Amino acid sequence: MRQKELREAAELATREATSALAELDERSREIFRQIVQSYLTTGDPAGSRNISRALPITLSPASVRNIMSDLEAIGLIYSPHTSAGRLPTETGLRLFVDALLDVGNLTDSERSHIKSQITGQFGERELDEALTETGEMLSGLSRCAGVVLAGKQIKRLKQIEFVSLDPRKTLAVLVAEDGSVENRVIELPEAMPASALTQAANYLNSRIAGMTLSEARRQIEQELTQRKAELDELSAKVVRQGLATWSGDENGRKNLIVRGRSNLLDELTAADDLERIRKLFDDLEAKQELIEVLGYAEQAEGVRIFIGSENQLFSLSGSSVIVSPFRDSNHDIVGVLGVIGPTRLNYARIIPMVDYTAKLIGHMLP
Repeated sequence: MRQKELREAAELATREATSALAELDERSREIFRQIVQSYLTTGDPAGSRNISRALPITLSPASVRNIMSDLEAIGLIYSPHTSAGRLPTETGLRLFVDALLDVGNLTDSERSHIKSQITGQFGERELDEALTETGEMLSGLSRCAGVVLAGKQIKRLKQIEFVSLDPRKTLAVLVAEDGSVENRVIELPEAMPASALTQAANYLNSRIAGMTLSEARRQIEQELTQRKAELDELSAKVVRQGLATWSGDENGRKNLIVRGRSNLLDELTAADDLERIRKLFDDLEAKQELIEVLGYAEQAEGVRIFIGSENQLFSLSGSSVIVSPFRDSNHDIVGVLGVIGPTRLNYARIIPMVDYTAKLIGHMLP
C-alpha cells in the first residue's frame, strides 16, 4: 500500500470515528468506554451484567443490553459469539483512541529510566547498536515488539569514491570519520564517462568532510539549485542520484530493526490468538511493507497510531502500531521508532512512552 493510500485510510478512519461519536449520548459513551477498557485490560468480551456493575451511574443489565444493541448497530462493538458479551470493532477502537482515551503521563521514575537507558546507549555504542538497544528497551517496557526505522548511513563522512562497474552502474565507497566503510551500487541515469565520476568525487570530497549525509545532501542540492556547482550536467546527475540513494530516500536503503517479537507470544489464551501472532510474524517479515507504513509516520509531527486493517500490512493479524519520528540537530527527520502489538495495547501508557523516547533520541543525534 502506497503512502497516499495509507494517509487516505487513516483520514477515513478518523472521519468515521468522529461521525460515530456524534451519535452517542453520555450514557452510551460511558458504556462504550467500559466495554473498550474491559477489552484492553482482559481481552475478553464484556457482558451487560459486568458493565452495569462498573458504571458510575445506576443502570440495569437490561438497559445496558439495549444500549449495547444500539452501539452494535452503528458499528462500534460486536459479539464474537451468539450469547457472548461485546468487543470493540476496529472503528470503535479508533473512536476510543481519537476521542475518549485519557493519555497518561510518564512518571518521573519512568522518564528517568528511559533517559538513563538512552544516554548510556548513545554514549557507549555505535549508532546502529544504540538504535537496536532502543528497540529492545521499547519492547521490554511495552511487552510488545519494538521497531526502529532509520537512515542506513547517518555517520559523519570523510571521503567518497566512485568505481565504474559498467556504463550505467557504479560502486560508491563511503568512508566515515570513524573509519567504517560502506559500499553501495547505484544506478546511473545514463552512461557516464570515467571523467564524470572523477569530477563528481572531487566535487563532493571538497565539500562534505565532517558532514552527515543529510547535511551533505542539503548543502549540495542548494548549490546545484543556485547554479554554483562547478560540474557539468552528467556529473551533477551522479551527485543527485548518489546522495538520494545513500541518505535513505529510497525504501530499500532504510535500516529496519525489529526487537522483542517473542513478547507477542506472552499471555496467549486461545488458538485464535496463536494464529493471529503467527500472521503478525509473517507481517514483520514483509519488511518492505513495514517500511512503507513507518515511512508514512515520518510525515507526522508526533505520534501516529495504526489500528488493524487501517493498513494492508496488519489487515490479517489484527495488530496496532504506535510510532513517532525522531529528528537530528537540524530538525530533519532521520527515522521512526515505536511499538507493534495486539489491538488491545495499553495505548494510554505506550503513546507517551514512544513520544518521549523519540524526542530523547533526537537530542542524542548530531
